Amino acid sequence: MEMAKVIPCLDIKDGRVVKGVKFVNLRDARDPAQAAAAYCEQGADEIVFLDIAATVEKRKTRLEWVKKVVKVVTVPFAVGGGIGSLDEMKALFDLGVTKVSINTAAVRNPDLIEEAGDAFGPDRIVVAIDAQKGETGFEVLISGGTKKAGLELVEWAQQVEDLGAGEILLTSKDADGTLDGYDIPMTLAVSDAVTIPVTASGGCGKLEHMAAAVIDGHATNVLAASIFHFGTYTVQQAKQYLKSQGIPVRL
Repeated sequence: MEMAKVIPCLDIKDGRVVKGVKFVNLRDARDPAQAAAAYCEQGADEIVFLDIAATVEKRKTRLEWVKKVVKVVTVPFAVGGGIGSLDEMKALFDLGVTKVSINTAAVRNPDLIEEAGDAFGPDRIVVAIDAQKGETGFEVLISGGTKKAGLELVEWAQQVEDLGAGEILLTSKDADGTLDGYDIPMTLAVSDAVTIPVTASGGCGKLEHMAAAVIDGHATNVLAASIFHFGTYTVQQAKQYLKSQGIPVRL
């Protein structure tokens, strides 16, 4: 078993950290730079920032909050939301962003994955996949989870790997914000179908859920938002728990 990363996720809207349930009913959590600094101090392995309304509002990721975050972050971090071109990626990398996460743009133009990997290196390209249970298996969603992409999840995940993405960030819309646990069958289906790292996202409400995502869902890494934002657990507590369950982590 490889070392599991514990990754706080900050959903950004109007320059603030927000948290919702199943991608809606957002409530304000705090300032992105303050939150990022706190998570670095707690020992986060990486941080993910998702400008969740960027694609829906048909605009690019806001660079203003990214500039503030760069000044305080001491760990690798990814930015996603509304990124649709190599130029936009380069602008973020030039600011100091470690990785970019693409979702809707990758579905609409799969060649972008390959082009980005060639231009910047696969390890800097994360493909985020939002999915939900369908009538037959799991279906891929785009536009902030508001539209069906017409793609079967596992097939898309395999295509993403073949095109050269460095990792997959997998979010279950059904589980998002519910605190009832990650979608283990979904996570397992993707993790077992690809060889690149898969980060489980959506639904973490207690530390046992993180262990289940790795042990039962075969996820490489675990991402959480609510339990960290609202002070239920610290990143360090999460890591100590995973270690107690035999999962290798960096303490």
